[in-house]
Formats: sequence, C-alpha cells, structure tokens
Amino acid sequence: MEPHPFKIPQSVLVVIHTPALDVLLIERADAPGFWQSVTGSKDHVTESFEATAVREVFEETGLDASAPHHVLRDWALENVYEIYPQWRHRYAPGVTHNTEHLFGLCVPNALPVRLNPREHRAQVWLPWTAAADRCFSSSNAEAILNLPFFQV
Repeated sequence: MEPHPFKIPQSVLVVIHTPALDVLLIERADAPGFWQSVTGSKDHVTESFEATAVREVFEETGLDASAPHHVLRDWALENVYEIYPQWRHRYAPGVTHNTEHLFGLCVPNALPVRLNPREHRAQVWLPWTAAADRCFSSSNAEAILNLPFFQV
C-alpha cells in the first residue's frame, strides 16, 4: 500500500517514560525550542493507532515498543486540535484539525535513542513535571501531567 499523498489528520502521541516517571522529550529539527513526545500521523487510513504508535516510536527514537520489558499502553484518550498554520500545507486543502490518540510506553530505564536528524535535533530525559514544563504543546504537557494516573 502506497503512502497517502497528504498527511492523514489522525495521529498518535506516545509519552515514553520510565517506572520512575522520567520522560523522553525530543526537539523538532524544523522548530528549534519545540520539545515534544513522539508524535506522528497514520501512513494509511486503515493503519491502527497502535501500529502507528509502534512505527513512530521506532522511526523517531529507534526504540522497539514491543521489546521485552517495554509496555505500550493505549490510554484511550484523544485530543482534537487545530493544526498550526505553518504545518497545514502537509494536509489536504481545507483540513484544519487533527485527532491525536494517546499512548504511554514504559521502558525499564532512560535508554539511549537514535534520532532521525531530518525530524529531531536533540533528546533529553527529564522528571515528568519538568518534561511537562518544557513541552511546547499544551496537550502534550497535559498528557505528561496525567502520566501518574496511567502508570503500570
């Protein structure tokens, strides 16, 4: 199946964290100072949110969400938000909003990651409250602040 010509306005947000609630943040290459969790859109309309989460985690960090001792949890929450004007050209004409499905990925400790330099320029592991403070997206910060409620 070939990729969709425009970004599909259905995406995932994956908060990668340790049992001690240290959270991985990555800095966008196209927007220095914009720190976030792993995010990404479906490649195909029929791709499940879980498959999107697993794929995006690997593409953006090199981490295998299904590796032993890694626990991917569907938080069964969604955010609907207005797409930033500077990124709307990636979507079909007239698309202004995106639906984002939330996941948490618990890893045993703060693991080294492999960033895709076209997408991200830096990474940091921070305690959950500090990570929430650094996020540029209020919905990403809110997801991180809810992390203790979803802890495995």
